[in-house]
Amino acid sequence: MKKLILVIILSFVVLVYPSQTNASKMPCSSILEPVDKHLKNAKGTALIYKVQLNPPSFARTNISIMAVHLPHPSTYGEYNQYEGFATIPGYISWRFKLYSTPEEDGVTWAGKFDWITEEMKNVKIQVRPSNSKTEKLRSPVLTKCPFIL
Repeated sequence: MKKLILVIILSFVVLVYPSQTNASKMPCSSILEPVDKHLKNAKGTALIYKVQLNPPSFARTNISIMAVHLPHPSTYGEYNQYEGFATIPGYISWRFKLYSTPEEDGVTWAGKFDWITEEMKNVKIQVRPSNSKTEKLRSPVLTKCPFIL
C-alpha cells in the first residue's frame, strides 16, 4: 500500500509539476562582479525586463545598470565617465551612459537603455570607463558573462 501511494505521488509530481522550459525568463537580474579582484568593494547589478513605452507598439527589452564603489574613471587613463555595455558576442552590442550621483561616501553610477528588440540570450553585461569626447571604451571594470536568460 505504501508503494502504491509513493508511485501515485511521484507520478503526480512528474506529470503535474510545471515545466521550467515554459517559465518566463523575464524579468531577471544579476550581480556584476569586478574584473580586477583588487576592487573588493566594487559591485553592480543589471536588470533586464520587458517595457512597453508607446502603446500600442510592441514591447521592447530594457537593460538597467547600477554600480557602486568604482574608482573615478580617470584612474584608467583619459576616461571621464562610465557606460553600460551589453553584447550578444559576434552579433550585436548596445552601449549607454551611466550617470553619476554623488553621495557622502562616493558615487553611484546608473543608467538604462529601453530600445532592444533582439531576444536576450547569452548576453554579456559590462560596466566600462569611456571618454565622452572620443567615444573610446576601455575594457570592462564590472561584468557578468554570460547573462543567460
